Amino acid sequence: MRSIVIAVTLLVAWAAPVSRAAEPVRLRYRFQVGDRIEMDVAHRAVTETTMNGTTQTVETMTDSRKTWKVVAVDAAGHATLEHSVDDVVMTSRTSDKGEVRWASAGTDDPPPGYEGVRQSLGVTLSRMVIDPSGRVLDRRDLRPCPPSATGDLVVVPLPDEPVAAGGEWTIPQEVVVEAPGAGRKAVRTRLRYRLEDVRDGVATIRVDTTVLTPVDDPRLEARLLERIWDGTIRFDVEAGRVTSRKTGIDRRVVGFGGPQSSVRYKSMLEERVR
Repeated sequence: MRSIVIAVTLLVAWAAPVSRAAEPVRLRYRFQVGDRIEMDVAHRAVTETTMNGTTQTVETMTDSRKTWKVVAVDAAGHATLEHSVDDVVMTSRTSDKGEVRWASAGTDDPPPGYEGVRQSLGVTLSRMVIDPSGRVLDRRDLRPCPPSATGDLVVVPLPDEPVAAGGEWTIPQEVVVEAPGAGRKAVRTRLRYRLEDVRDGVATIRVDTTVLTPVDDPRLEARLLERIWDGTIRFDVEAGRVTSRKTGIDRRVVGFGGPQSSVRYKSMLEERVR
């Protein structure tokens, strides 16, 4: 009988989560002046476009190193951060033209289409002020930047109140999409965040996107594909910052260029603090 009790006890101990928070936790950013947050970013995307029975595939791969510097923190915890990209390796591959690759650390001139990349490296691209919950109070883009499909790693929004495992919070967003012949359209979306658990001081957060505005034109819907995403975020509760994020999407739109046309967009973005 004693051996059975011991076996059951060991089984329960083995199955129980390690350092899992049972009580609500307060998620807050804790930046200090002089903090330097370096991130490795890997982005992979494949676009398959079919028109009149012919399919063309475009594959892009970008590996970069981003830096966020904390230049000021006021008494309320509002932090001013400056964003830069230090180096990048860019690769594109098409089914009809082969592969083009460029690394900023090399001596070769950028290929056509990449000429402006080198001038944007190692300089401040944007400056933003955020509060402890990740709300952007002010943002200034100092150099032209394409719209981010997944926001910025250091400003993932957090809930105002303590949250327990299973708790959710939502953030409304609006994105503007445009396509030749279809004009521009403001599309309301909603990001839903869910705290999965907290283990060993690291919170795992799931996020998914819901499109709220009906998009009836396939041309606009195709452009919207790059702006919606689902994924997983890991947040260090004690340090008060995101440590990694992995997001992705795999969707298809039919009829954007006629009844026999379709486009499939598949992408993965992974960011990890060094």
